[in-house]
Amino acid sequence: MSDDTGSKKLYQQVARSIADGIKGGDYPRGRRLPSERDLAEQFGVSRPTVREAMIALEIQGFVESRHGSGVYVTHRAPSLDGGADLDIGPFELTEARRAVEGEACALAATSITDAEVAELEATLHDLANETIAPAGADPSSAERADRRFHVLIAKATRNSALVSVVEMLWDLRYRSPLCREMLARARASGDRPRLEEHREIFEALVARDPQAARAAMRDHLTRVIDGLLAATESEAMQRVRQEAEVRRDAYRRRAAI
Repeated sequence: MSDDTGSKKLYQQVARSIADGIKGGDYPRGRRLPSERDLAEQFGVSRPTVREAMIALEIQGFVESRHGSGVYVTHRAPSLDGGADLDIGPFELTEARRAVEGEACALAATSITDAEVAELEATLHDLANETIAPAGADPSSAERADRRFHVLIAKATRNSALVSVVEMLWDLRYRSPLCREMLARARASGDRPRLEEHREIFEALVARDPQAARAAMRDHLTRVIDGLLAATESEAMQRVRQEAEVRRDAYRRRAAI
């Protein structure tokens, strides 16, 4: 399977192939699926693509993740037809945001007004307050402040088309079931908006430096992808790490004899 998505996104192609394998008996019900790394090699795709496929299959009831054990085929096999298209995934979405918002930030640096800088700074303060909120607090306030910060930058470009695109990309986060599920898992693991990265973006805009503004925004969204990868690691990868720790403990005991 190549990285050419064709008519379907890569994670959908992987998910459909595995679902077909489940229905065809290649992956018997109740059996653990191969590791994320093995599946990535089998299908010739990246680990993020496999991760999105696993969560898509879990949402649809084909598999279930068991803590510390792996991903297992369930005893249900729903159809992938009809409304099963889970739309865009968070990695693809964030990649698009990185391309669009990086250039929007550079353009905003050339036209942002003092009043807009003040509004952006107030939003940054709101984001700071929400970021340090106690564990278990409602994450929606931080997400609203985060969205407002990025949309304000788009508005500072004086380009209504860019504003619409940025708003549309943010709205996709909430319309896509796959995005919602993976972002919820990231939040549950403690992943929150990155305050220092937002400050770097703000400082570049205050300096009216397009190159620094572009670089700060692109770096921020690259780190968002990295953070999402870390926060949504599959149970299979957790199991590999746990097994490695067990082996290390065994070697330590043997070495102490």
